Amino acid sequence: MAIYRDEGLVLRTVKLGEADRIVTILTRGHGKVRAVAKGVRRTKSRFGARLEPFMRDDLLISRGRNLDIVSQAVCIAAYADAICADYDLYANGGVMLETADKLVVGEHEPEQYRLLVSALASLAGHRHGPRDIGASYLLRSLALAGWRPRLDSCIVCGRTDQLTHFSVPGGGVVCSRDRPTDAVAVDPATLARFRALSSGDWSKLDGRDSTPLCDGLVEKWGEYYLERPIRSLRLLDS
Repeated sequence: MAIYRDEGLVLRTVKLGEADRIVTILTRGHGKVRAVAKGVRRTKSRFGARLEPFMRDDLLISRGRNLDIVSQAVCIAAYADAICADYDLYANGGVMLETADKLVVGEHEPEQYRLLVSALASLAGHRHGPRDIGASYLLRSLALAGWRPRLDSCIVCGRTDQLTHFSVPGGGVVCSRDRPTDAVAVDPATLARFRALSSGDWSKLDGRDSTPLCDGLVEKWGEYYLERPIRSLRLLDS
């Protein structure tokens, strides 16, 4: 049986039988991996707590026919300790894990892994506003996958002035002359905030409140290009 070693972040877990779990992990070198963690639900498990969502581990994994098997897990960073103790952190962290789980399909996507590690470390460390971290991660992870919004020139004619509307299906900003029927009117402040979230420009985000319009555009952008609802966003909406 082939064995490989990698580091990874636990995205989600599902109960299997009486004592096992199926663990979905975003790894640095092998993309998204689904593996069985045997006996982790027993109270005397050696590494049960290390294989929970928001945990970053050094892993030893055995290749399996249908599912791999986690043989060893050593904690690198316990982001779960801080994130699960705060509702805002937990809700926004859930958006990140759900996005990564839905978005990553390849076997080798180290940039997606590094982005998620950085975002969760920022969230657990209270470095920026939780909602800003979650929204910025959502936009930047989609940009890495090829869905980067066009924010500095009209998607129809290319002009750089009078950018008064935003079209999610069209892929970015639209001028007042060429706006399609699906475009939403945006003010300069909302557009500037969306740009800052897309680039992770914290100098323009920290200390400034978000707006329902900007939050709504981020949500629509994420759900349109993921082609499915992001259930964790419903916790933020409530």
